[in-house]
Amino acid sequence: MTATAQILTREGGVSIAYHRTAGRAPGVVFLGGFMSDMTGTKAVALEAWARARGQAFLRFDYQGHGQSSGRFADGTIGIWSADALAALDALTQGPQILVGSSMGGWIMLKCALARPQRIAALVGIAAAPDFTTRMWDEMGAEARRAIERDGFYREPSQYSAEPYVITRALIEDGAHQRVLHQGPVAFDGPVCLLHGMADPDVPWQVSLEIQAKLRSADVEVT
Repeated sequence: MTATAQILTREGGVSIAYHRTAGRAPGVVFLGGFMSDMTGTKAVALEAWARARGQAFLRFDYQGHGQSSGRFADGTIGIWSADALAALDALTQGPQILVGSSMGGWIMLKCALARPQRIAALVGIAAAPDFTTRMWDEMGAEARRAIERDGFYREPSQYSAEPYVITRALIEDGAHQRVLHQGPVAFDGPVCLLHGMADPDVPWQVSLEIQAKLRSADVEVT
């Protein structure tokens, strides 16, 4: 039987759904991708791995995703990063290993910068920091016009019957949330970046860029 998700209530009445497994430190926190949720195969497989090792584990849905409250179209990287920090602060104790998939890799880096004393290590799975900048640069003229005129564009998704809703707020906020555009990313712990060279969504070169930008001397790309 599938366990019922628990709820973390944030300011403003926002409900963040989560599943937490008790265990030893360091804990593991899974950070999902854009329009993904905590029932995805990576999150569930990692939970099973952590449980078998007796290691603490947390998976959750950002607002507007999965079982959490809110509309996806109202979300931004800043909002979802705040959700992740709220979950980290309220639902975990001691050192944590963050595992970020795609967009979750961006949020992983934001959390590491905001809570360096809490983060023991980082694992990126096709991590996609600053992807909204690349998205805008590669966007066609029709999509750009729709965003500028209507505030959003519905982009068909090969992963869901529901299109991605790309909003002006997402693009504009993303420009302010970038982590790779200036000096070294100030994280000194171990980092492992997993990236398939045939990834159709996030170019593998992004992981090499992350490696080059991280201050840590212990970064492996595989």
